[in-house]
This record gives sequence, structure tokens and C-alpha cells, in this order.
Amino acid sequence: MTAVQQSAPRPGASAPGARVPFPVVDEVARHCLQEEEPETVHIEVHLPGRPDPARLRKAFTGALARHPRALMREAPGRWYRRRYEWELTRLPDVEPVSFPPPGPDALKDARERSLRDAPPLSASPPIRLEVVDNPDDKDGCALILVMNHTALDGPACMRVLATAAELYGGRDNSPAAPRVRPPGTPEARREPDHMPSGWSRPAHVAPGTPERAPGNGMLLAELPVPHRPKGAPYTVNDQLMVSTALTLAHWNREHGRPARPMRITMPVDDRSRGADMPIGNGTRLVEVPFAAAELAQDRATEEVSPDRIRELLRLTSERTRTLKALSRPQLGHGAALLTAPVLPVAWRAALTRGLRRAAGPWTSTTLLSNIGRIPYPLDFGDAGRAKAVWFSAPARVPRGLTVTTASTDGRLHLALRWSKTLLSHGDGAHLRDLFEHYLHATQLPAPPTTPTPAAPPAHQSHQSVQSQPTKGDS
Repeated sequence: MTAVQQSAPRPGASAPGARVPFPVVDEVARHCLQEEEPETVHIEVHLPGRPDPARLRKAFTGALARHPRALMREAPGRWYRRRYEWELTRLPDVEPVSFPPPGPDALKDARERSLRDAPPLSASPPIRLEVVDNPDDKDGCALILVMNHTALDGPACMRVLATAAELYGGRDNSPAAPRVRPPGTPEARREPDHMPSGWSRPAHVAPGTPERAPGNGMLLAELPVPHRPKGAPYTVNDQLMVSTALTLAHWNREHGRPARPMRITMPVDDRSRGADMPIGNGTRLVEVPFAAAELAQDRATEEVSPDRIRELLRLTSERTRTLKALSRPQLGHGAALLTAPVLPVAWRAALTRGLRRAAGPWTSTTLLSNIGRIPYPLDFGDAGRAKAVWFSAPARVPRGLTVTTASTDGRLHLALRWSKTLLSHGDGAHLRDLFEHYLHATQLPAPPTTPTPAAPPAHQSHQSVQSQPTKGDS
């Protein structure tokens, strides 16, 4: 029996009706929900054709059944209960797939809804899929997936969508083998010479021209995947990390902020991408530190020199390699202790919110989530294969800005998402331009000891695919 013919959930899955205690990440997110800035994850997939509505609804519902952990709702309970619990359901409580009316603003409106309206936790599944016209492709469409981040993350939802593509098109959508981080030279594999302290108060993104309105804004762009010399010890993820740090250092200098250390939160996902992938919030968070001096411009040229960028790539490679290898709870030992079911959950919620406010000044500068090369073909048969995929993560203050990237067919899909109390759409466009500039700057030629020189960098171009202000590893 082929994978497409199978109808049973994967072995070991919990039965419908079962109750599953909230894991640490889910509980902390549940404690800190805000109606003004919903914790949504947005995924946007562009297809060259349009799927049949009835077949897509059947395929997506079938995919949810294959991954029962996606078919769940928050179980009701008393205020004095010690745990929040998920209740698994056999079928969706609400229709998860919709086809909004076509129109020139259909895609813009769907993007705004993805930032503004989170699927409720009280109804199964906490996922919504909208199929809308793509104004840039008269024959194509965009799939807009929105999930409540309290329940699951982007990679988990992408796994569900890959299963739906397989059921819809009848073709294998198994993930490609993951790329292995280059080993580099023995010198490149050493422990970091100096890891800046994680206890110092980090820089935050300087306010631009905020809209003074609740909610998130978003801008999507398409860039070439940055070139990396053959045999370089750093990865594209390291290039993205350096580009993000230099972009925000430049932004803060422009806005008169004194130089401060930075910490960039980086999700690390060790899950398999196969059909047995655990569904939920499965990433752990690490913080990559940068000293203020490491991000400084050269005084003579007011630019960041190639030598400094090369050193930054080396340091970042060592730091990310070390941090990924650490064994620690998803949100750290403090969060694991805070969610221990000793006190009633309502009391822990109040304590968690208070501690989060108090820790605001020490929150990391931003979050960079690099999904990397999309591992699935996302082949929807007569509707075609995905030709672009964007993700965006919540951007609540005090960070106020998140950077999310993914790649398909040699193109980098960049999403900038910000709190509108901090930045505006014009600020987002300027940050995109700065990011593109510094990403280009990381495309360094190979050092003299490398036998194969790098090819000249490709011409930089971007296709701005943006959300208008809402009245919303490799």
C-alpha cells in the first residue's frame, strides 16, 4: 500500500478524545496571549495553477487526520486546574479551508487577516487555509495558512500541507535529505574564541515612524540565495544571521542609538521532516550574541569592511555550531520550572506575565527564523508545484521585529514582520533594503587558501510582495 493510499494515522498517535497536557512552549504562549497582537504564524505558498475546491478540502481534512495532533482544541477546565490540556478530536469542528471571493485585493486582505485574526483555540483545528487569487499571476493562486502559535509552529503546519499535497495530487511528497553543515577546517571547528556575555542588556530596534495602532505589519520580498564559496565553514544561515545583525546595527545608528551588544534569537528544529514528524511547537530557542565592537563601521570609510564581515562570519559559525549542540529545554530551565504543575495554572499565568514584563529590557534584539530550503516538493498535481513559500512569525514588543526566511529553487523568500507600535510600512521597506545590501556584502570571495574561487555575486533584485498597513538552515 502506498503512502497516498494509507488512511490511518501514524502509529503511536493519541486517539481522538484523549487529553494531552500543554507542553512548556504552549503553556507560556497561552499565558501571554494578547488580543491586540495575536500570536499567529503566517505561511504563504504560491502555486502556478488553481486546485479544485472539493478535492483540496478533502485532501486537507485527510492530512489533518493523518496528523491527529493537529486536530485539537483547548479543553475547558476550572480556574484552579494545574494544567491546560489539549483535547484531540476525530473531525474538525469548523471547516478549515475557505475560498474567499476573488478580487484585486483578495491576497492583500488575506495577508491582513493572517496577522489580525488568529484561529481560536476553542475549535479544532487551530489552523486556517485560504485559497486566493494571485494578482501577479492570472493563472495561479496563493495558499494562505494561518495557525495559532500557541498550538503549533510553521514547520509542523508545513508538514501537514505536504501531506495534503500528496493526497491531492497522488504524488510522492517525501522530504529531501537535509543538507549537512560543512565541516570546515580543523581551525574552523574549534570552540569560539570569545562568546559575548548573554547577561548584558541588549540593543533593541529603535522606533521608526510607528502607526500608534495595535497589530502587526508585514513585507515580503524575494532575493537570490546568497553565494557561499565552496568549502566555506559557515552556512547560508550564518550569512543571514550576520546580515540581520549588521542591518539592525545600521538602523540603530541612523536613529541615534548608542552602540550596544546584540542578541538574536534563533529557533533550532531537530525534528524529522518525514510523515512521523511530531506536530506542535517543536523548536528550541537559542540566542546568538554579538559584541557592539563586532558590528561597528570602519571610521575612515563608514562602511563595514570585507575583513570585518569575514571575521563576523567565522565567529557566527563557531557560535551557532556551539549553541546548536547544547542540550537544554526549549525555552530554557527557567520556563521549565515556571510551568511545573505545582500552583494552579491561573496563578502561574499571572506570574509568567509579570516576569515577562520585568524581563522586557533583557529580551533579545530580534528573532531570525531561517526555515532553510523547503524540503517538500509541495506538488499539487494539476495545480502545480509550489514556486514560492514565505513564513512570518509574531513580532510583539519588546522585540517588535522578526525576520523569517525560506528558499525554493535558488530564491530566498524574506518576510519582515513588525509591531505597528514600533515601525511603519516605510520603515519595513528601508529595513528590507538594508538587509539586501548586507546580504550582498556577505558574498565574499574565497580566502586565498581556498583552491576554488567564488563566482561573482548574482545581480541583486527583489520582488516586493507586501502587505499594506492594516486598518495588519540552510
